[in-house]
This record gives sequence, C-alpha cells and structure tokens, in this order.
Amino acid sequence: MILANNIHKRFGDLEVLKGVSLDVSEGEIVSIVGASGAGKTTLLQILSSLEKSTDPQTYFTQILIKREDITQMSDAKLSKFRNENIGFIFQSHQLLPEFSAIENVCIPGFIGKTKPNLVQNKAKELLEFLGLGNRLEHKPSQLSGGEQQRVAVARALINQPAVIFADEPSGNLDSKNAEELHQLFFRLREEFGQTFVIVTHNEELADMADRKLVMADGKFEI
Repeated sequence: MILANNIHKRFGDLEVLKGVSLDVSEGEIVSIVGASGAGKTTLLQILSSLEKSTDPQTYFTQILIKREDITQMSDAKLSKFRNENIGFIFQSHQLLPEFSAIENVCIPGFIGKTKPNLVQNKAKELLEFLGLGNRLEHKPSQLSGGEQQRVAVARALINQPAVIFADEPSGNLDSKNAEELHQLFFRLREEFGQTFVIVTHNEELADMADRKLVMADGKFEI
C-alpha cells in the first residue's frame, strides 16, 4: 500500500529526517511514536503528500501509494489522487463550524465531483455506522469532542481512501472517548480493510497497532 525510501528533511541546518524508509501493507495499522521533535509529524506530512516534494529541503528516492509515485505527479494530478486515495484525521478535528455534521462529511466527496445524492447517502451511512445517526444536522459546536472526532473520521472515509493518515487523533479526547476512537480504527479495518498510519503519543493505541515504529533523532529505532 505504501512504500517510501530514504526520506530526508532539513529545516535550515537542522536535519529532521535522516534517511527514513517505510513500507505498509494493505489493511495494516501502523503506529509511529517518539519524543516531541523526533520527526513524526514531518514524516506523516511527507508520506501523505501534504509536504510538497519540490521543497529543496525535502528529498527522497520515492514514495509510492498504491504503486503510484506521488513525487512524480503534477499538482493537479496529485490533488485528484489525494482526494480519491488519502484520508486525514487530525487532533483538532478541523470541522467547518458553519456546516452541519453531514455537510462536513460531504465536502471531500463534492470536491471529487461525485454526484451529490450519492455523496449525501454515503455520508449518512457513515455517520449512522459511527453512531451519529441522530446528529446529522448538528453543527460542531453542538457536538461533544468525541462526536466531532467521529465526524472527522467519517469525512476521512467518504471517498473510500486507500489509506488514512492520523496525527494525534485522540490527543484532545478524554480517556473514554480516546478508547472508543481506538476501537473504532480496528472496527474500520475489520469492516472495510482500512489501512492506517497513526502518529501518536498514546502508548495504549500504539501498542494495539499491528506494528509500532519508534522514531528518535530523525530515524526509526531498530
């Protein structure tokens, strides 16, 4: 599903990533842990194409997702590929406050130019699957933190992505909601064969993953 070779990243004189390589199989859940400043989020941004490969301080041999080299794509092709194949879950949810739960979930589908009625039906199904069938028209301010994060999960899933990249997904949740979110990831893998790459400080979530990778000083510990 993912194959990345020899990723380097510098910020001025500081080398943040020092030749990191990674492979992730379809349906695998991989956690990445390490101290703050170890390079976890930077790596996630590069793998997920949020960090542009044209940045002269970023260089690597290749990054393949579904056997497609994202480093060789034009901006237009990369945007389309990202919309269709990559989902994102962030610590801060990043829901649009003026939109309802179902409207927030629909946004990536509308961007992908899928027929609106198909997107809306899929969004409704996902929210119901995630236990939010009675919250479809609620705005983020009317939802709990756990509910907001489940809306963010539904939004990440709306285009049936090949892989979901999650950056501290339970960082703003209490222990109960964090545990429910962690269990949800494994339920999504069982139901849909979903692949996850998760950066986290939550050791419980990290230990539940199929593989836990530890970053230190810009590379994975062996």
